[in-house]
Parts: sequence; structure tokens; C-alpha cells
Amino acid sequence: MSEEKKEQLKLHHLTPAPGSKKKKIRVGRGEGGRRGKTAGRGTKGLKARSKLRPGFEGGQTPLAMRLPKLKGFTNPNKEAFAIVNLSSFEDFDAGSEITPETLRERGLIRHRGRVKVLAEGELDKALTVKAHAFSTSAKAKIEAAGGTVEIIDQR
Repeated sequence: MSEEKKEQLKLHHLTPAPGSKKKKIRVGRGEGGRRGKTAGRGTKGLKARSKLRPGFEGGQTPLAMRLPKLKGFTNPNKEAFAIVNLSSFEDFDAGSEITPETLRERGLIRHRGRVKVLAEGELDKALTVKAHAFSTSAKAKIEAAGGTVEIIDQR
């Protein structure tokens, strides 16, 4: 055996075992053959197509149709303010104190809770205004008229 020359086994010498590899069936190669025309897929229908449409979920209602069509989002932590403009302070006497309670008594705000004063309108008398929030321009107008601004911290 030592005298016989051994042939080295290399990758290009490897072949699959006889009968282990089947020939690929070529379908759709003309009407004369057994698997011609519709190529064994039947006539029309979902299984006759080469691709399904995007988002197809096998017949169940797709996710895109199950989700609501409303746009946007609601912030659960949004702070709701009852808004009062400076123009609604015209009925108050000069030097009087305005609080959220007095505004509710006069029907200027309906909501319970926090009150914000905005600068729409003019103010020509000195008032003491107590509220939870003020716009910067409202604060400037009240102080320019000789009044004072007091922020209530109610949480």
C-alpha cells in the first residue's frame, strides 16, 4: 500500500450520492407540457398569484383596518385653565380685588379649577388680580395700570 500512490481528496472531487438530488420540475413552459399554462396553480384566485399585496394577513381583517382612523393624540396630563381676558375686568371698581371666586360669582368663568388671565382688551384702573397663571402681556398691562398681580399656587 505504501507503494501505491494515494489520490488526495479535494473539494472539487466531491459529488452527491446517486439518487439524492432530484431534477427541478420546470413549470409554465408552454401548453403542450403537463405543467404548462397555469403551471399547476389552478385558475385565478389568491394561490395563483406570485405575490400577495402588502399588509395581507391571510384573510383576517388587516391591522391597518382594525386601528381607529382618528388622527392626533390627546395628552392625558394637559392642564385645563379657565381663561379670562382683561376686557372682562371693566365692570370691577378701581382698587377692588379679583379672585377666581369673584369671577365665578359674576359668571365670568364656569370651570372649577385653575384660572389664567390673558391680555385681550385694555385696562385703565388699578386692580389687584389673583389667578393661577398670567400671560406676560397681561401682567405688564395690569402693572402699567397701577394694579398688582398675585399668582395663586393651587395644585
